[in-house]
Amino acid sequence: MEPLDQTRIFSNRYELTHLIARGGMAQVYRAHDQLLDREVALKVLFPELSVDQTFVERFRREAQAAAKLSHPNIVPIFDWGEDAGNYFIVMEFVDGEPLSTTLREQGVLAPTRAAMIAANVAGALSYAHRNGVVHRDVKPGNILMTEDGAVKVTDFGIARAINTEESLTQAGSVMGTATYFSPEQAEGANVDARSDVYSLGIVLYEMLAGRPPFTGDSPVAVASKHVREFPPLVRDFNAEVPLAIEAVTMKAIAKAPGDRYGSADAMRTDLLRFVDGKPVDAEDPLIAAAAGAISATTMMDAISRTQAVPVFPGPRTDVAGRRKSGNRKRRWLIGVSIVVVALVLALIGSKFASNALKSSPTVPSVVGMTLTKAESTLKADGLKVGTVNQVASNAPLNQVVSTNPGVGLPIAKGAAVDLEVSNGKGANEVSVPNVVNQQLLAAEATLQGAGFTYKVVTSSTPPATSGSTVPANTVLSQMPLANTKAAKGSIVTLTIPATPTTVAVPNVVGQPTSAVGGLLTSAQLTIGTQTSQCDNSQPLNNVISSNPPAGAQVAPQTAVNIVISSGSCNTNIVPAVVGQTYALAQSTLSGAGLTSGTGNCTSSMTVASQNPTSGTRVTPGTLVTLTCSTTTTTTS
Repeated sequence: MEPLDQTRIFSNRYELTHLIARGGMAQVYRAHDQLLDREVALKVLFPELSVDQTFVERFRREAQAAAKLSHPNIVPIFDWGEDAGNYFIVMEFVDGEPLSTTLREQGVLAPTRAAMIAANVAGALSYAHRNGVVHRDVKPGNILMTEDGAVKVTDFGIARAINTEESLTQAGSVMGTATYFSPEQAEGANVDARSDVYSLGIVLYEMLAGRPPFTGDSPVAVASKHVREFPPLVRDFNAEVPLAIEAVTMKAIAKAPGDRYGSADAMRTDLLRFVDGKPVDAEDPLIAAAAGAISATTMMDAISRTQAVPVFPGPRTDVAGRRKSGNRKRRWLIGVSIVVVALVLALIGSKFASNALKSSPTVPSVVGMTLTKAESTLKADGLKVGTVNQVASNAPLNQVVSTNPGVGLPIAKGAAVDLEVSNGKGANEVSVPNVVNQQLLAAEATLQGAGFTYKVVTSSTPPATSGSTVPANTVLSQMPLANTKAAKGSIVTLTIPATPTTVAVPNVVGQPTSAVGGLLTSAQLTIGTQTSQCDNSQPLNNVISSNPPAGAQVAPQTAVNIVISSGSCNTNIVPAVVGQTYALAQSTLSGAGLTSGTGNCTSSMTVASQNPTSGTRVTPGTLVTLTCSTTTTTTS
């Protein structure tokens, strides 16, 4: 944390004092909230991003969504705004350090500690996923560790403001992030909660192994390895890691989303099983890989057995010499068994193929050819074209996608080969979900979950003119229509209400200041001046009044000035005067800021009771009734 040479105040409230970190999108500062007299963290977008209004609008919506997350392991967002063209988010200031610093200083963490940190992060992710927010940038730099051991995840939803393609190509936007990409994120495909599970698995891997599974000279090179290479086992780098936690880690970073934990909560449950010393659900990664390899080998057809050996993502050959434990021997024996099985099956297939080839020709490889080219190839081999069927496919129109008999299988001379060719319409067409009447943020999540992208247009008629009462950012219509078919990845156009000519000021009286920013932003308004004064009707830091008041119709983006309670106004405490003479009671009340009047009590009479009673807080001038024996008098 670096002190700033020159301080700056955002929105006449947040005074920047220290630079905490610089990321791919913004700089994070420690700041003092002058209104509430507390320390906060301010994330300020880079100027080059602030000029892109599409980006800023997405950034605003994501900040608004993240502000709704309230979880002990999530850094809360208090406010967001703009100052002189600089957009910023106000978050809780966490007095601690990021996990990245801990890893840099300690190298590896104890397995139980690593599991507990990952379980806390998984709990935060699970809560966010249930509320429709996918983090997309889970990494040690976004996991904060407090001095008392608490774990907090920050930057929820903010990573959604840039897409994966930008992350891989824009300078600085993925520095230190591509290491934790999921394969589908690296490919630019749609991501869901299981992408966060993968990224958390990479973080867990690094905590246990002292390094991430994939490294490279550039972010693109690392992202490519996530897609194409199997990770080495954790115990290749740290032989002391228990098998159970390694199994959890390797399941979380499976290439295919369907092979991972189905949710962050499922991963958290398995991590806590490990911490409690119970068996985990995740399989031994080596045995699972072995079963997959043998299955893949035995499922090959007789001809293809001579052409392929299953890829086995097992122990690395460059570290085999370092393995001395029984577990390492077991892995070596399993690996050798798989290779032996594969070779035996390959030899059988080779003999079968050799005998078959002696007796008849085989179907040539025409898959991927145009129909015309395939016909000429078959004719050149003494074969002819049989039935030609068009099928749905992503391949170009009339490109061969399969044959019957299959490529490489024996066939009699002069026999016909049936062909399936692409109709060019795409086999990945799916039903478009209905997002009409949804809020834009929810509609986006629905469409992305179904594999679509989207763009937004506004209605040509402003709500104030049409008399519409539809809330802002509500989807009025969509194209393609709901339940029609469209290719995955295609664009769905969403129409939302045009910017209204006026908007209503929401009622913020009685609201804590931390909630005011979100309420006004949702109403397309901004926070104006903020003053404070004492008030006996509202507790500390709650809004006393607003100007314009609640219900007033104003232009969008109008600044709403608010008055905030600084606490109760000064009050007087009623002194105890029972037992005093009436003359002394008058003097005592006068000294307490209460003036006494005349009454039926005489100066020498003793006060028998008083109302209000002693110790009561009252404003100056509150009436106090004194009773002297059977005579009552009132002071004011």
